Amino acid sequence: MPMGVVVRRRPGVTRWVAWDWRAVAVLPGARPADWVELRREGPAVEYHAATPVLELHGAETESYRHNLASDMPGLYVVMRPQKAEPPFRVLLVTASPFEAQDYAESGEDLVEKVPMPDGLIAWIEAFIEEFHRESVFVKRRRDKTRVDQVEDGIGDARIAQPGDVYRSPAARRRRLS
Repeated sequence: MPMGVVVRRRPGVTRWVAWDWRAVAVLPGARPADWVELRREGPAVEYHAATPVLELHGAETESYRHNLASDMPGLYVVMRPQKAEPPFRVLLVTASPFEAQDYAESGEDLVEKVPMPDGLIAWIEAFIEEFHRESVFVKRRRDKTRVDQVEDGIGDARIAQPGDVYRSPAARRRRLS
């Protein structure tokens, strides 16, 4: 589903940041746009920045369920800084908090959570209902191999005496000469 991203630019609160850029809303089913000005209130401006496609994947239904079970279900907008104007490029919109976390961990991308419209909540719930498969927990069995009898990896195999493992290199040089 095409998802229009609304980005708000307002003056920064410190002298080091001239502008504060935030994704504030999404427009489900929006037409393609490239930083079209929507509204201006004094120095604050809202733009329809881009219209990426929101894709849902059957393998990620567990993360969608986690999102919908939260106090405020939302969509995550991932924006990447760029040198040219406008200063951000909208990479994607996702309903998966796990995917958003992966982008946020790099520290380079700006990840913003915006409220999910009610119609979109119903759409995602229908998707989960159709594609979610509960995974069965399978306990891993231990190997029957006894590991307490063999001491592999202690010392060098070329050394004949077990006591040589703990000798200093100087003692070994004396022994060889």
